[in-house]
Amino acid sequence: MTGRRRWSTEEILDTAAELLRTSDAESFSVRKLAAALGTDSSSLYRHFRNKTELLRAVADRILLAVMDGYRPEGNWKQRVTALALHLCEAFGEQPQLAAVWGRYGSGGTGSRWVMEELLQALRASGLPDEEVPVRYHRIVILLAALIASEAGISTITPKEYEQGMEQFRVAVLGADPERFPALSHFARDIRPLGADRSAAFEEILAAHLAHIEAQIP
Repeated sequence: MTGRRRWSTEEILDTAAELLRTSDAESFSVRKLAAALGTDSSSLYRHFRNKTELLRAVADRILLAVMDGYRPEGNWKQRVTALALHLCEAFGEQPQLAAVWGRYGSGGTGSRWVMEELLQALRASGLPDEEVPVRYHRIVILLAALIASEAGISTITPKEYEQGMEQFRVAVLGADPERFPALSHFARDIRPLGADRSAAFEEILAAHLAHIEAQIP
């Protein structure tokens, strides 16, 4: 009698990533993954202790892919910006995992390479060593929030987007000027949340890096 096939860790992560392209992290389960592989959940628990550990491993593979194609160039601000844009693009292709990265983080090799590059770039800025970890932490929080927000928009279907735009127009252009005077005044210039997100991402990051630069002795 032939036993069940033993799947490698990489094959499990490949299938998990494929499942996550069509579902979110909340509805994803080890049971569904096992069914897709034609095995039982207990066999997967030999590789990963729980769902969270599995999701972290999938997210870390994205970080590994980012760092594999990344070469640091330019000054410290250009390095941080280039890495941030690489991360945003990578998670844009797998938006369901952007929130996983922001929520759980990762202790994998990809995560360590991202940390190493950010810390090296900040150290090259001229900041005192005692300031580097603090500034690193702020940058990572900002990137995780911006990338998760950017990815969240990309998961919306065209129909959902149009419905949201209609609600936006009603809420903003139809605002009662007596109750919402400022909103009524700026109504025609207010942009919806999904507009110019890439430009806003770079502008917010640039402003934060400029703030750090101003603190350098």
